[in-house]
Amino acid sequence: MAYFFEEPSHTFGEYLLIPGYSSADCIPDNVTLRTPLVKYNKKAGEECPLCLNIPMVSAVMQSVSDDKMAVALAKEGGLSFIYGSQTIEQQAAMIARVKTYKAGFVTSDSNIKPDQTLTELQQLIEKTGHSTVAVTEDGTASGKLEGIITERDFRANRCPPDAKVRDYMTPFKDLIKADEGITFEEASDLIWEHKINQLPIVDKNGHLLYLVFRKDYASHELHPLELQDQERRYLVGAGINTRDYMERVPKLMDAGADVFCLDSSEGFSEWQRRALHDLHEKYGNAIKIGAGNVVDREGFNFLAEAGADFVKIGIGGGSICITREQKGIGRGQATATIEVAKARDEWYKKTGVYIPICSDGGIVHDYHITLALAMGADFVMLGRYFARFDESPTNKLIINGNYVKEYWGEGSNRARNWQRYDLGGAKRMAFEEGVDSYVPYAGRLHDGVRMTISKITHTMCNCGALSIPELQQKAKLTLVSQASIAEGSAHDVLVKNTTIHAE
Repeated sequence: MAYFFEEPSHTFGEYLLIPGYSSADCIPDNVTLRTPLVKYNKKAGEECPLCLNIPMVSAVMQSVSDDKMAVALAKEGGLSFIYGSQTIEQQAAMIARVKTYKAGFVTSDSNIKPDQTLTELQQLIEKTGHSTVAVTEDGTASGKLEGIITERDFRANRCPPDAKVRDYMTPFKDLIKADEGITFEEASDLIWEHKINQLPIVDKNGHLLYLVFRKDYASHELHPLELQDQERRYLVGAGINTRDYMERVPKLMDAGADVFCLDSSEGFSEWQRRALHDLHEKYGNAIKIGAGNVVDREGFNFLAEAGADFVKIGIGGGSICITREQKGIGRGQATATIEVAKARDEWYKKTGVYIPICSDGGIVHDYHITLALAMGADFVMLGRYFARFDESPTNKLIINGNYVKEYWGEGSNRARNWQRYDLGGAKRMAFEEGVDSYVPYAGRLHDGVRMTISKITHTMCNCGALSIPELQQKAKLTLVSQASIAEGSAHDVLVKNTTIHAE
């Protein structure tokens, strides 16, 4: 007969953390959230080749993870997995844009030829909203630099509209500029030393590569946890499927993808085993591939043996996922995370290899992230959370007087990502496993992530932990009753409609 689990599965909302002893050192500034992203031989003293500076990655979804999101999240210390439900060329182009976006080094998107008119210059400034324009020989972002012109170099009502840009620009010979290879810190020093607002970076032939702006130094200081590779490029991941991976992965690697994730609603399958085998056979340790999703020990061990570099946990717990009600499969996210974490630890004791696990789905409140980490997750994957911000790729709308952003699942009719639910049959979706929805608009990603990280670090201090491994070692968790959950919110009072904003 069928196997029956004796205990019901639980969600994050059914647990609370019990405070532990907080020493004088337990302050948020002393907490590190650095966490491994891919497997490594921990017992042999090996260093993890890829780590996150915060334990947050964005979901492999059309409505969440594009190149804009990837840059914004990498600035905060996390990582995006750019969605794979698009053409190989489109996905590769997104990855390439992330990898060519150097922290503090901006590719000029306002460029003009020296023989164009001031009228054309004004039209360009109005179009881009940028008052600094690079003057290049061919009017492109990589053309030979002839000069720089800004709004302060001319007055529209005092200059002939057909006057040429070359007559008002600061010419190349008078520019303070720098050669290729300069660091951001060195570039910033030049800017402050010469009291200029921007510094062009050129190659040995005088072609424009980047612009470094004075204002970006302040931005750099705001993002001390930026997630970068050895060449100071942002790290970026890519979602792949089990159908076209042998054609897709080579082009994504050429574009610069740092890590991959087999994106599937259920990862305990022959298709994922074959994909992991084929890709590791071709690329060896040069490629890092996460796999999933699974919800129990057996699923984890299967993917670990197949060669997964990290394992993703969760079926049916996402806010837009209806897999459980459509197919009747899944498990409470907290229970799934706890069991898979135990399997991960058993694997480590047996092999010496530490395989990070990612809790994907079921996060409703910020404190659920801390619970997931305490239960054993190395990092969490979030969809709805990131879909709310300016940097997500969806439209911002007004619905019933409130700002919202569109958010849809990969299993919805809108996305039609049949590959994510592929069981080796016809190349189509048999039925929906996701919905099309709205989420409340939440402003800038930087502000939202900063608040979330603050809550996590404060809670960790309450538990006497200054790192994620220490939290997992010291955490004490308790199941709570429905009455306890109600008691934990404001109750028996009339709540004033006011909000306190943290500085």
